[in-house]
Amino acid sequence: MRSTPPNIHTPALLFTLVALALLAFAPAHTASPPPPQSGRQPKSDKPAPQPTPAPLKRTTTRRESRRLGYGGSVTVYGAPEGSVTVEGWSKDEVEITAEVEQSADTEENLARLTALNTFTVDDDLNHVRVMTVGLHDRKYARRAARGLPKHLPGMPWKIDYKLKVPAAVDLEINAGRGALVVSGVEGGLRINAGGGGGDSLFALAGGDVEATVASGPVTVRVPSRSWRGRGFRLRLVSGDLTVELPPGFSGDVDAEVLRAGRVENDFAGLAPRDRTRPTERTLQARAGNGGATLSFTVGDGTLRLTQARPKQ
Repeated sequence: MRSTPPNIHTPALLFTLVALALLAFAPAHTASPPPPQSGRQPKSDKPAPQPTPAPLKRTTTRRESRRLGYGGSVTVYGAPEGSVTVEGWSKDEVEITAEVEQSADTEENLARLTALNTFTVDDDLNHVRVMTVGLHDRKYARRAARGLPKHLPGMPWKIDYKLKVPAAVDLEINAGRGALVVSGVEGGLRINAGGGGGDSLFALAGGDVEATVASGPVTVRVPSRSWRGRGFRLRLVSGDLTVELPPGFSGDVDAEVLRAGRVENDFAGLAPRDRTRPTERTLQARAGNGGATLSFTVGDGTLRLTQARPKQ
């Protein structure tokens, strides 16, 4: 019997022969080991970035005083950042204490900015003006800061003012962001303030007060049983407002929240006035025999009416 030769044209055998031929003529090489799996990054020729040094900071305190006759007025133009505290006293003068805090990258630049961001006091017979001057004022900056490096005007700074003024004084305050505290003054008050950055307080017993504050929290504390003056109108754009009234208080109170929030009445002596109906966001009330109107408006926030805590 004649044997049949193997079929070399089958696909499996053909693939095997081609693979052996390629191995025979392929150049010899050694495979490189895989990179380590330690997670380390390859070294770079660039130097590692150095941390930015903390800016230098300097705080200086300055005091000024001016005489002010009876029936005078005081105007305060605060800094873009910083608190304003005004306290009424029995003297016929205005005392101003200001803490100026300035930051910069070098001692030289710190000295230059400290001289530029400051305040002035202008006075005449019956008016004292406290005015902040600084690089936030473009006209002033163009005139006083020629040749100043471009990065310096953006360095942070603030002024915290503390004033003592005659109790019977007309007062105007224009303040930036920061706590506002006004106490013991009974006159015509016109106030525009940024608020925020701390708790703002109005501790007043009388006067004709118009105040607008951008951010809370704000507390209004009335220490006397009746308001001595035409009234008090306060508008708070956003934040919480707390109104503290003493036991036995007599006066009219209007409270309103315009958008988000509510009015909370925890003062037992307040009752809705005739022909008014309180809602979650409005209250027109009378305490005792009524009197001057205290009006409070909040854009967004909680407006609380409560009894003042007794002094310890």
